Amino acid sequence: MLFIKRPLAKAVAFICLSFVSLSALCAEVNINTASAQEIADALKGIGLKKAEAIVEYRQNNGDFESVEQLSGVKGIGEKTIEKNRDDIQL
Repeated sequence: MLFIKRPLAKAVAFICLSFVSLSALCAEVNINTASAQEIADALKGIGLKKAEAIVEYRQNNGDFESVEQLSGVKGIGEKTIEKNRDDIQL
């Protein structure tokens, strides 16, 4: 049986949790290929309902050619677009 001293176990746990948190903060999403859940998970201020509206807009109008096109989705305004601009890929 392998025993790890408590300080080492705490350090390993901290590093693992920090990595998970950091990767969540650095999440980017391709709005032309992502599922509604992936969009909701990656973008700030976008819940599942708005993410579903993004996917529906994409299905009805074709791929997004610019981030600004998101303003055509009901419930998505300029503030939301600006808040997420760096996390959106096309």
